Amino acid sequence: MSKLRIGIVGTGKIFENAHAPAWLSSPHVEVTAVSDVYRPAAETQAKRFGTDRVYTDYMEMLEREKLDAIDICAPNVLHSEIAVAALERGIHVFCEKPDAVDAAGAERMADAAARSGKLLMVMRNNRFSPQAQFLKRYIESGAMGDIYSARAVWLRRRGIPGRGGWFTTKAMSGGGPLIDLGVHMIDVAIWLMGSPKPVAVSGAAYTKFADSKLTSAAPRRGATAGGVFDVEDLAAGFIRFDNGATMQIEFSWASNIEEDVSKLVELRGTRAGAMLRNRDLKLVTEIEGAICDIVPQFPKDDTLTQWRNIHHFIDCLIGEADPISTPETGVDMIRILSAIYESAATGAEVRLDEAEQG
Repeated sequence: MSKLRIGIVGTGKIFENAHAPAWLSSPHVEVTAVSDVYRPAAETQAKRFGTDRVYTDYMEMLEREKLDAIDICAPNVLHSEIAVAALERGIHVFCEKPDAVDAAGAERMADAAARSGKLLMVMRNNRFSPQAQFLKRYIESGAMGDIYSARAVWLRRRGIPGRGGWFTTKAMSGGGPLIDLGVHMIDVAIWLMGSPKPVAVSGAAYTKFADSKLTSAAPRRGATAGGVFDVEDLAAGFIRFDNGATMQIEFSWASNIEEDVSKLVELRGTRAGAMLRNRDLKLVTEIEGAICDIVPQFPKDDTLTQWRNIHHFIDCLIGEADPISTPETGVDMIRILSAIYESAATGAEVRLDEAEQG
């Protein structure tokens, strides 16, 4: 079987540290071309893969190279545009989160995937930890009963990813920690809950640390002191689903809190509860008239969940797995995020079911 030919669009930190090692470790693929508007970065990454096919224009790469799939790690605002262009040329797409910066963009991606018959997969890496996989099986066994309430949280004391780069520029990113961090935890929480449909959202967003010099997160390419910061640094909200379940959310790049709260999902069911935090899992249930905390033990595994997600994408392409997510999942996710921002701006709840009917 010949190897799948992969093209790369965007070679920033997320590609360098999380995506590239996954592609390099697979025997089923070869990265044959690399594109980045900053040519030296593209050349550096191309050398890792032993290719000299380097572009500063991704459209030129799509037109000139015979690619089976591409990996998109460009700024958020470009995700939909690049994905649609590739899908229309019969190329499978793997894309870093978020799917798009608005629901219309996510819908264009889903429509293009349906028309082309090609696979569109967006990074849902938090579904791939051993703990999340175990919890999903536990829930599907019925051991938690009906999950009626959830909480998704990712709070940083100081973790603004550089001021003035595309992360803090709304026109490029679509938003701050909600679209950067929240997209991860909301996704894995909804997936664990059985993927109910969101029907209503309310939210609030704050920008209080734009002038802080204590950012702590490694600055991204293009970040400049005194640059643009027109996104939120904290977002909070409440989501209602069609099955009556609800979810509280809170995400920040900067907060005056005692300690970071990283990658937390809490689920409350009628028979048991669960707390998934990073790679720690705790279950709470009643046994013989007592409330018991159960802490499952897992073998040590430092494999990045991003690697697992990309390998899953490859397995789907070679017919060894069925996709764990669909483009429609992404449409629902971006509709939620957009509604939270809308509610934060208007102060009113946003109904998603009425928008669908309209």
